[in-house]
Amino acid sequence: MTGQQAIAFGILGATLIMFVWGRWRYDLVAVLALLAVVFTGLAPAKDAFLGFAHPAVITVAAVLIISRGLQNAGLVDAVVKAVAPLRGRETLQIAAQCAVIAVLSGVMNNVGALALMLPVALRNAYRDGYSPAKSLMPLAFASLLGGLTTLIGTPPNIIIATFRAHQPHGTPFGMFDFTPVGIVVAVAGLVFLVLAGWRLLPLAERKGEAGKAFSVEGYITEAEIEEKSKAVGLTIFELEALAEDDVAVVGLIRDKRRRLVPAGSQRLQAGDVLVLRGDTDGLKSIIDSAALKLVGEQDIGREDLKSDDIDIVECVVSPGSILINRTPVSARLRTVHGVNLLALARQGCTIHERLGHVQFHPGDVLLLQGPSADMPELLARLDCLPLAERSLGIGRQRRLLWAGGLFAAAVAALVAGILPVQIAFVAVAAAYVASNVVRPSEVYDAIDWPVIVLLAALFPVGGALETTGGSTLIADSILSMTRGLSSAWVLLVLLVGTMFLSDVINNNATAVLMAPIAITLAERLGANSDPFLIAVALGSSCAFLTPIGHQSNTLVMEPGGYKFGDYWRVGLPLEVVIVIVALPAILLFWPL
Repeated sequence: MTGQQAIAFGILGATLIMFVWGRWRYDLVAVLALLAVVFTGLAPAKDAFLGFAHPAVITVAAVLIISRGLQNAGLVDAVVKAVAPLRGRETLQIAAQCAVIAVLSGVMNNVGALALMLPVALRNAYRDGYSPAKSLMPLAFASLLGGLTTLIGTPPNIIIATFRAHQPHGTPFGMFDFTPVGIVVAVAGLVFLVLAGWRLLPLAERKGEAGKAFSVEGYITEAEIEEKSKAVGLTIFELEALAEDDVAVVGLIRDKRRRLVPAGSQRLQAGDVLVLRGDTDGLKSIIDSAALKLVGEQDIGREDLKSDDIDIVECVVSPGSILINRTPVSARLRTVHGVNLLALARQGCTIHERLGHVQFHPGDVLLLQGPSADMPELLARLDCLPLAERSLGIGRQRRLLWAGGLFAAAVAALVAGILPVQIAFVAVAAAYVASNVVRPSEVYDAIDWPVIVLLAALFPVGGALETTGGSTLIADSILSMTRGLSSAWVLLVLLVGTMFLSDVINNNATAVLMAPIAITLAERLGANSDPFLIAVALGSSCAFLTPIGHQSNTLVMEPGGYKFGDYWRVGLPLEVVIVIVALPAILLFWPL
């Protein structure tokens, strides 16, 4: 091993450790790795940021905008109608939801597809009274399986396509080059998930509260401000501070008029009746400290907290939400965003205790009260997914036809070889913005910038591994392990190794790092590099053993009530099934 190779492996090893550690976000880790290869002279400074102009990076950004456009055009409404008749039949419902999300993931970002279907799956589970744990993990895994079927289904496919293009006399993989192997693997995986996968979960321990997960009865009460009360003259914010923000004023009754979500600056008067939300200890604390008088003997329900202009919505905290690791107080839900948090469900169970100081996690289900007109914009700003079902109107049908037609035209141009993939999809993204399918204000929000930075930073890192001979060294080690065995066994080792690496680091990073090794292995064996690249593309997207392997896995962890170990219960046999069907499929469609 040369000195440069030792440095390259040292940087790569440190990068992988930091990816697994998770102390810093993966895009920052990638930038640090980029700086390391530049400072050590493994990559020239003038080429450090060429990754931002890489066709794969541009294509991934365009696909994310297209995904938002298809979502805005009403694609989710159309597919929800297809599964609605199956409500009440759990197994058929899970099968239909998995099939739908697999199809969606083939034409849009798989996390985006899951974000569209997750509210539907949660709503169906709560409404039909079964645990969300039964359907959410199969749904997340189905989103990954569906992404295997097309070039744009998942970023690793796009990355692998560009690596093929950079070989001598090479051309990038086409839109449907991944389809034959992808469909075989996706169908086998979906059959396993629907028939056996969810049965491997300890569902008896995760029943949670199902349909009661959003109940607020017993945590809402009314209290009157008497003449002698310390609350007289205080603002609502000052009154809430007496209970350390564990109690919220969600309504104010004055002169027999009920005002929901009153302004925090509202001054309180004797005779006011307050509608309070909080746990038992918090309500007792504020009633005692402010000398309030309890009134009313019946529990107050959801309908009492709604009006013509005030609504209550259920939503899921997405992995990219600004709420994550913040509390309702630090996120200023009341003071800045003008909404009250009425309840929070986590892992199928409602959390009410000290609700004002609970930190939000990805997948938490929130019950919010606020102005009806502001709710859609608020949820978009907080990056939360609404659980309410929507209907497909005539106007949206027309927009869906327009958006779908543009997308189909781009695919046709790509298949015919008229346009390269990055140009075709940037053109579609631009057309969506020009026709207001994607509003200009949504364009940059639609792009997952940490992924873009990760890709752009890691391309030079992967290049440094290749130019120093590090990829050759790894390839030679694999060949040494498989000495005397056929090329098919080398392909198997590459596939399994890529799958396990993708379980602990970002799948895009896995593809960037493993692609040069795959190409070198093919060269050493004197074989066609295509099956090796297909194996890396497949393995990079099969991250089923951990919740950190892919954002889809992370998104369902909290609402499904899953533990870290639950993923390998289903994921390990699923990966075995995939390896069994994938290897012969690769050899059949992409001969060595």
